[in-house]
Amino acid sequence: MSKPLKQIHLAAHFPGVNNTTVWSDPRAGSHIAFDSFVHFARTAERAKFDFLFLAEGLRLREQGGHIYDLDVVGRPDTFTVLAALAAVTDRLGLTGTINSTFNEPYEVARQFASLDHLSDGRSAWNVVTSWDAFTGENFRRGGFLPQDERYSRAKEFLATAHELFDSWQGDEIVADQATGTFLRDARAGAFVHQGRHFDIHGRFNVPRSPQGRPVIFQAGDSDEGREFAAAEADAIFSRYGTLEAGQEFYTDVKSRLAKYGRRPDQLLILPAATFALADTDAEAEELAREVRRQQVSGATALKHLEFVWNRDLSAYDPEGPLPDVDPDVDTDHIARGRAQVRMYRDPLATAREWRELAEANNWSIRDLVIHTGNRQNFVGSPSTIAKTLNEYVQADASDGFILVPHITPTGLDEFADKVVPLLQEQGVFRTDYEGTTLRDHLGLAHPDETGEHRAAS
Repeated sequence: MSKPLKQIHLAAHFPGVNNTTVWSDPRAGSHIAFDSFVHFARTAERAKFDFLFLAEGLRLREQGGHIYDLDVVGRPDTFTVLAALAAVTDRLGLTGTINSTFNEPYEVARQFASLDHLSDGRSAWNVVTSWDAFTGENFRRGGFLPQDERYSRAKEFLATAHELFDSWQGDEIVADQATGTFLRDARAGAFVHQGRHFDIHGRFNVPRSPQGRPVIFQAGDSDEGREFAAAEADAIFSRYGTLEAGQEFYTDVKSRLAKYGRRPDQLLILPAATFALADTDAEAEELAREVRRQQVSGATALKHLEFVWNRDLSAYDPEGPLPDVDPDVDTDHIARGRAQVRMYRDPLATAREWRELAEANNWSIRDLVIHTGNRQNFVGSPSTIAKTLNEYVQADASDGFILVPHITPTGLDEFADKVVPLLQEQGVFRTDYEGTTLRDHLGLAHPDETGEHRAAS
């Protein structure tokens, strides 16, 4: 008996400020005007996507003590944008990245409960931590926390927020036509939390929302991040770009669930994915090469290399060879806050590996960054991309994908019009929404149905 086909989950990432956007394309629009958000969200909803994902940026980009203008256009407030989009969409989930290092549980829980009410149950929270002192200067929590402290705070932050969401139960309010809504149980909304990071008590003033709690996303790839996702999250992002690496990540994270009394289907794995779509595979390959060179300018390539080398490399030609000098591992990192938490844990080994690659392929600095910086990419005609997406999901390399187009806000249009219908024809993607909440779209039970009350470990 053949294994039933898995249904593919699709979401759309509004690019904002990042290294995927091609600003030079004449189709590129604003990343802060509301019309851009509306077009992007409505395209995703027209294609029956699960949700729109909006990343939060609490700082401008800094390196070497200076703000640089490679991709700075501003970051509007996440809750403001998602609340506004709730009014112009009907079914699309609304996912926001909100930081657990610099915010407070009561404030964030109140905002997400409000968003869940405004959207009739479509909110989701991507729980992240922050490593850098540069962001910390914007808040009273100056500096930054070591990695173990960041995850300790994040776990307790989320557990505290859950206590606030759960302080209201569904049968604790009644509506009276004469006097209005009043409390049936005087204890509704009462909470007490005493812990290492938070010591609060009071009344939560937003009643139980349609989903009970927002859907919880997690993005960390470290061992601490994977464990946090296994214990707390409903979905985790993945950054792995090959089928084999995706399968390894998928197996590892799913295998951690049992110790927390959870089933494999209670945590979805959703990699971010860029795509280059054209009428033929050959045209798509050419488009992909052009897009990558537009994404990585010479200045961008040098900034990326400086991050690993921890040195000022502005005197080097980005079209020339890699520096002979080794990375500086003895001084504070060139990007403040990253001295203790490096994206590249062994810069010397990374430099050796990159030099070998550059020499073997006759790559310049820019060529190297272009080739090593590729994210999950799907390149080809509509039929090729639909086939490859489905292969990854059926092979348990992911449960779906969060698509990151290189053009805003129209970069999702062609995918919605040409690839989605092919997936629907294959019977692996919905032709219409079957439920009203984001939990419905993702196949996740309501917390009240499962009796689930996860706590920090």
